[in-house]
Amino acid sequence: MADTLEFNEIYQEVKGSMNDGRLRLSRQGVIFKNSKTGKVDNIQASELAEGVWRRVALGHGLKLLTKNGHVYKYDGFRESEFDKLSDFFKAHYCLELAEKDLCVKGWNWGTVRFGGQLLSFDIGEQPVFEIPLSNVSQCTTGKNEVTLEFHQNDDAEVSLMEVRFYVPPTQEDGVDPVEAFAQNVLSKADVIQATGDAICIFRELQCLTPRGRYDIRIYPTFLHLHGKTFDYKIPYTTVLRLFLLPHKDQRQMFFVISLDPPIKQGQTRYHFLILLFSKDEDISLTLNMNEEEVEKRFEGRLTKNMSGSLYEMVSRVMKALVNRKITVPGNFQGHSGAQCITCSYKASSGLLYPLERGFIYVHKPPVHIRFDEISFVNFARGTTTTRSFDFEIETKQGTQYTFSSIEREEYGKLFDFVNAKKLNIKNRGLKEGMKQSYDEYADSDEDQHDAYLERMKEEGKIREENANDSSDGSGEETDSSFNPGEEDDDVAEEFDSNASASSSSGDGDSDREDKKPAKKAKIVKDRKPRKKQPESKKGKDPNAPKRPMSAYMLWLNASREKIKSDHPGISITDLSKKAGELWKAMSKEKKEEWDRKAEDARRDYEKAMKEYSVGSKADSHRGERSKKKKKKQEKQVKGKGDKKGATSKPSSSKSPAKGMSDSFKSKEFVSSDESSSAESKKEDSEDEGAASPAPSSEDSASGSD
Repeated sequence: MADTLEFNEIYQEVKGSMNDGRLRLSRQGVIFKNSKTGKVDNIQASELAEGVWRRVALGHGLKLLTKNGHVYKYDGFRESEFDKLSDFFKAHYCLELAEKDLCVKGWNWGTVRFGGQLLSFDIGEQPVFEIPLSNVSQCTTGKNEVTLEFHQNDDAEVSLMEVRFYVPPTQEDGVDPVEAFAQNVLSKADVIQATGDAICIFRELQCLTPRGRYDIRIYPTFLHLHGKTFDYKIPYTTVLRLFLLPHKDQRQMFFVISLDPPIKQGQTRYHFLILLFSKDEDISLTLNMNEEEVEKRFEGRLTKNMSGSLYEMVSRVMKALVNRKITVPGNFQGHSGAQCITCSYKASSGLLYPLERGFIYVHKPPVHIRFDEISFVNFARGTTTTRSFDFEIETKQGTQYTFSSIEREEYGKLFDFVNAKKLNIKNRGLKEGMKQSYDEYADSDEDQHDAYLERMKEEGKIREENANDSSDGSGEETDSSFNPGEEDDDVAEEFDSNASASSSSGDGDSDREDKKPAKKAKIVKDRKPRKKQPESKKGKDPNAPKRPMSAYMLWLNASREKIKSDHPGISITDLSKKAGELWKAMSKEKKEEWDRKAEDARRDYEKAMKEYSVGSKADSHRGERSKKKKKKQEKQVKGKGDKKGATSKPSSSKSPAKGMSDSFKSKEFVSSDESSSAESKKEDSEDEGAASPAPSSEDSASGSD
């Protein structure tokens, strides 16, 4: 016979809801892992007291009772699996798997039996229905009545909220059957009653979800959040996980409490309770218990008087009461040296923490994704810019989470982390050897050591090692697919002048397709030179005096080498920052010295500028005279040419009509043209007399020719 039996898609009944998961039976005991929350129920073989097989709504079910009174129900089995389970129970647990059918007579009177944490309503020897007393939220009594109220189940479409039992009166003296019934229920029910004093109180803690300032009162079995508007009572049994996460600014800490079922406020459900602490805030705490009680209850994990950082005190108390380990970030370190990545999820910005067994995003809305529920991850291009990328996670249930606007520098670190955790990366496929190495039935928070304690003990050492690691090889590995330069070469843009190169060469209508890119290329050529149109920069005189430097720039040029020698290896940006700090801290007397030098430089510049402007004016005057002379000569040549064309008009009349249309001029046009040219000649001669010498005989001869 096999040492283990495994069943998929088994449903566990918890507080009226059916949670699917995986069930494994082994020699050591029974293990059920919830697919939704990752919570693991582990029942030791030595604790099993009874096993019952029965027909239920989802086929057949298995009910297990333990020696300490706990009841576990698992549904979804097939009828054919009874023999296999029965033999396994006999061989490994030494138990008979009994078959018991429910009574379906429909009677509404019978006998109530209390067994452990179960209320059973029986007719004869057959049970009609059973109520786990942990589902009961309130129990009230009347004259001959007992009313049970139940916790609301958000996952179920229809929830049972109330059951009333009529208890007939008895003649026994001193025993009230109604009160006896109510006491049996209340002794096992999950009723939160703030009886007695709180163990300790933390005042005015900043809470991000639900938002506000709350006093946290710590009771032995539950947590009480007392705010100005709302109060919440959180049983420790609903706490799934505890997280302690350092903020990116290294000055604050997040303490996250994962809850199932969540706390409710109207229609809002809070699956996570997130507290924000300042690292500098300290507290001295005294527990409201004597030292013997503290030692007996907490076994050295807490002491009556404690002091330290506020976040350490809260996390230490919660860890002792909830009896769960605190999850902290692992060895991941981002580009900036922080243990988290700044990104956006949905509409808000937050921080993504890669953990040893999953990812957690804080804070709005908080998301926790375990590695064992991830189907694959994907690194995608940012939608608006190539300076960032998106990190997508898809779970086995088909839910997709997209964390966007992650800085490109974080890509190498995050890719290495995902690769080291052997997660399936989309488009690369699940390669051999990439199988996840962790146990499928292990708790997502289980570790061989307490990471929180290790962090507290060796925090300084780990920081130093991480700093060395980040300085050795940060950002060496980058993703070539995000290189904007390469993408421009691979794919032609719509208005690229080389767009035709990217089109397929085997198309039939090549002539028609070739014309379109040419038009687009022309548009680009017309548009691009606009940026280079200003002629003032092109025509700048290199001989013009340079503008004087400010006092700060004069000081910086003189002090640059000294700053470099004092800080070897300093970058240009850091040098500028350092220089700005030194200048700011400089005394007024020293600054006045450089102000005087700047004033002298300004005077020298003004003097040189005056000399330069006088010389440039003379040059421009000479240039204007030469331009006028040249213009006048061109007009003279043009006027004589027009006159010559007018005299040759009769001879050209015999030429073809085409020649006539080009050279023919009417009498009015010729006369007006000649008169206007004569007037212009007169004006030019007057200008010549004033500004330039008379034309030479050679010029006149050439004009007559």
